[in-house]
Amino acid sequence: MLAVGILPSVFIGAALFIIPESPRWLVMQSRVDEARSVLLKTNENESEVEERLAEILLAAGMGNNAEKYEEKAVWRELLSPSPSLRRMLITGFGIQCFQQITGIDATVYYSPEIFKRAGIKANSNLLAATVAVGVTKTAFILVAIILIDRLGRKPLLYISTIGMTVCLFSVGTTLALLKEGQASVTMAILSVCGNVAFFSVGIGPVCWVLTSEIFPLRLRAQAAALGAVGNRVCSGLVAMSFLSVSRAITVAGTFYIFSAISALSVVFVYTLVPETKGKSLEQIGSLFDDQSDWKGREVEMGDVEHLVQKS
Repeated sequence: MLAVGILPSVFIGAALFIIPESPRWLVMQSRVDEARSVLLKTNENESEVEERLAEILLAAGMGNNAEKYEEKAVWRELLSPSPSLRRMLITGFGIQCFQQITGIDATVYYSPEIFKRAGIKANSNLLAATVAVGVTKTAFILVAIILIDRLGRKPLLYISTIGMTVCLFSVGTTLALLKEGQASVTMAILSVCGNVAFFSVGIGPVCWVLTSEIFPLRLRAQAAALGAVGNRVCSGLVAMSFLSVSRAITVAGTFYIFSAISALSVVFVYTLVPETKGKSLEQIGSLFDDQSDWKGREVEMGDVEHLVQKS
């Protein structure tokens, strides 16, 4: 059974021999001709390819205006960031932490315990309910893949965080107020599966997309890694503390806390996360440049072009 987990790794390893390097990484390695070839594989219009390549060269500090980029070590720049980079770090690191401190791992790991407290006693029924949680999580990730470039990142984050807030509050209320019985079991299963579904359709995958888009090319690897560290640390803290906190304030109380944190994530998305749908990585970077225009709201393409012209 455990060996089945090897199969995805084998497929991913095989795919790495086929997937080309990204144009931006190739530019950073001064392999501009190879970067052009990769872009031509996805866009047959040579003028558009040259325009996109020029944007990448500029973002990498290799264009005609490269002198405006300070020759700073990457980590020094991250530790003493400019105002625009600080906003990027707050957005990227914050969304990664909110993904975990809303309790998704605790919900999945301890879903059998939640269902037991709701009134499910038979092991076979516990297994079926737990499998339903896993199936829901997988299915709604596929939904996110379909919707992320149709609806945009920010609408999905709104749907996700608001839906999770309601479902987490519902889990807490079910465990606190309803006695063990069919109503309690039904509400617990629907609330847990709903929470997992809203997570998988929005903040689960979208936070990784955002952190791969918002940072400057020269800093992207290190900044995204910082976000991933924050994500994993928060995941570990929540998973390890869930049982202790639950014993101290009850499982219901713990889910009320998760619900409150999820409500804060709605505010975070509204104030600090811009819409990035339909924008190149270089245009996304320009959204963070002008502090007076920074409201965390959706920026239309016309506004982006205006910001680019100003720079």
